[in-house]
Amino acid sequence: MRIGLIAGSGLEQLYEDRIGRPTAVDTAYGHAPVFMLDADDREVVFLPRHGRGHSIPPHRINYRANIRALERLGCECVIATNAVGSMNPEMQPGDFVICDQFLDFTKQRPLTFFDGEEGQVRHVDVTDPYCPRLREHLAQTCRRSVGEEPHNTGTYVCAEGPRFETPAEIEMYTKLGGDVVGMTGVPEVVLAREAGLCYATVCIVSNAAAGMTGAQISHDEVIELMDERRPTLHKLLRAALETVEPDATCSCRSPFG
Repeated sequence: MRIGLIAGSGLEQLYEDRIGRPTAVDTAYGHAPVFMLDADDREVVFLPRHGRGHSIPPHRINYRANIRALERLGCECVIATNAVGSMNPEMQPGDFVICDQFLDFTKQRPLTFFDGEEGQVRHVDVTDPYCPRLREHLAQTCRRSVGEEPHNTGTYVCAEGPRFETPAEIEMYTKLGGDVVGMTGVPEVVLAREAGLCYATVCIVSNAAAGMTGAQISHDEVIELMDERRPTLHKLLRAALETVEPDATCSCRSPFG
């Protein structure tokens, strides 16, 4: 079984000792550079979301090419990571959050594979945007492999970026029910659903969101926290990759295109 692993900010070097040159996968939306690696008898397609050198800003990531590439390479499920700011006092820096819902505040990204170009309009159900089965697997693996209790629900707010949010925006997101905020979770999760892939993400709280503490936010702060948490996250992901099993009956696996 092939598994897709999408690495977010601060985790581009996660499998540095196991990967070689990238493989450029051609899709209708452009090229997607991926790395093939064997992780304990599982074939993993490793895709650093921002590029190996963190050179692609969140609003310029080719999300459609990335998901199509994972689909074309035969991935049945996708595990992603996201560095996030917390708007929920119960979710502190360093915590793992396995989100179950999202709010989308992006502005200029292609959001779907279904643009009506083939004369068809398709409406995709996202009642459970993140695969419940894969989410539960990640939560159980976190408890078992690293001895930590993750937040196994949470609403991810996706902002456009690349700037951080204003305190007024964070206050609004909080009133709407948001728990964590990031810049890359959407449309990735939606495209995975449209492609019929099981998809879930492990969010790592890297900082308190703007206005929550009065301190300013910097990307260096995010990377510093991710460096600190990388060994634990690596252990969690390795265990999750070793034990995840495909399920052809999962509702996520019904392809839409």
